[in-house]
Amino acid sequence: MKIEKSKIVEMLRTRGDNALAQQADKQLPPQIDTDQHMEQLSKLGLNPQDLTKLAGGLLGH
Repeated sequence: MKIEKSKIVEMLRTRGDNALAQQADKQLPPQIDTDQHMEQLSKLGLNPQDLTKLAGGLLGH
């Protein structure tokens, strides 16, 4: 599954995780492949359920 970095940064900020949002913005590429980047996403406190919800929101628009 591919997700834009901006959506992940936005989700982290919405949670109040501003430090993690800044870290994600610096470390992640513009387009994230969840399979390829799962280790980095896990370090940011994101799990597959979070990403599925985020992708579901994107697909719903």
